[in-house]
Amino acid sequence: MTQPGFLDLLSFGPDGWAKALLAGAWMTILIALSGYTIGAVIGTFGAWAKISGGRALRVAADAYTTVLRGIPDLLVIYLLYFGGSAAITAVGRLFGSEGFIGFPGFLAGALAVGITSGAQHTEVFRGAFKAVHRGEIEAAIACGMSRALRFRRIIAPLTLRHALPGLGNVWQVVLKESALVSITGVVELLRQSQIGAGSTGLPFDFYLIAGLIYLAISTVSSVALRQAERHFNRGVRRG
Repeated sequence: MTQPGFLDLLSFGPDGWAKALLAGAWMTILIALSGYTIGAVIGTFGAWAKISGGRALRVAADAYTTVLRGIPDLLVIYLLYFGGSAAITAVGRLFGSEGFIGFPGFLAGALAVGITSGAQHTEVFRGAFKAVHRGEIEAAIACGMSRALRFRRIIAPLTLRHALPGLGNVWQVVLKESALVSITGVVELLRQSQIGAGSTGLPFDFYLIAGLIYLAISTVSSVALRQAERHFNRGVRRG
């Protein structure tokens, strides 16, 4: 049996894997976007707790960021997937169900990526808020802006401006972390490459293609983030 060539693997023909690999790439993007969004929400509240929360909230936020940055991301995925499965199985037995009920792999993966990246988001947002010049906030107060208006017009845009470089780094980490979700059975890009490699006996070709697709996603993301930085830095004098 003749093995398909490298270009044949990239085609949509009978020997091609383009459709399957693109589906895997799309799943990778969905997991990364979902996890990143969850992490941003957690990070917003985490930063608020560290900056303006009471003692109990600050201790809780410090514990969260310390613990999540100190344990492997893969372990978080295992804990969520198997812990969630055990909980669902226990609830199912209360209603007469028998056997193991698995926690949805995509949900477990997105939550795990979100919870781990939330610790990084927290520090990025906290550092960005600290970088906002105190005089700009005091000027808004002097103008009689309410707290909500001050946050919407002054604090949020300036914090986001300072946070964008860090948020870009978090996105790159989240994109790479999405490959770990394959252990829950989700067929994302890396898992699809493993399937292709096993089916054709061409592991190098498939992993090379996966690497190129990851690089393409990362490059497009970097361009978009640079555009966002340029937008939020309009009118800023550079030293």
